[in-house]
Amino acid sequence: MGESVQAIVWHVSGLTIRSACCQNLTADRSKGDSLRTLVIVCLLCLGFMGCAGPKPVLYPNTHLKEVGEDAAQHDITECQQLAEEAGATPAEGKGEQVATSTVVGGGIGAASGAVGGAIVGAAGRGAGIGAAAGATAGLLRALLRRPPPSQAYINFVNRCLRERGYDPVGWQ
Repeated sequence: MGESVQAIVWHVSGLTIRSACCQNLTADRSKGDSLRTLVIVCLLCLGFMGCAGPKPVLYPNTHLKEVGEDAAQHDITECQQLAEEAGATPAEGKGEQVATSTVVGGGIGAASGAVGGAIVGAAGRGAGIGAAAGATAGLLRALLRRPPPSQAYINFVNRCLRERGYDPVGWQ
C-alpha cells in the first residue's frame, strides 16, 4: 500500500531545489490522492481570486460624474488594452519573483530547521525538513501574491485616462 518517498524536488524558473529529508516517510496512496485533489482545488480557487489585478482609482471629477461608472470602466479597459498593445505589460518578472521567494523561503527554512534539529540532535534532518517547508511556503506565497503593475503600464494607462478627461489618483 505505502510507497517510500525518496526526495522532494521543486523546479521553479530553471532552479531545482532538492530535499532528501523524507526518506523514511511512507504515503498511503488513497489518502495521498484525496489530499492531492484537495490541494489542487484550493490552489485553483485561490488562483482565480488573484486574477483581478490592481486598477486605477479615479477622482470623482466633473467628467466622471457626467459619463458614469460604466463608461469609466469601459475607458479603463480600453486604456489597459492600448497599454498592452504598445508593449507595456501589466506584470513583469513574475517567474523571477516566484523563484526568488522559493529560494529565500528554503534558505530561511533550512536555517531554522537546523536550529530546531540541533536541539534534538538531528541538525541535518531538521535543516532538510525546514528547507522543504520553507521552500513550499515561499513558493505558495509568491504564486498567490499579486505583483504590482509595471511603472510603464501604470504611466501609460494614467496618461490615457487623463487625455479622456479622468483624474487617476492611484491604483488598488
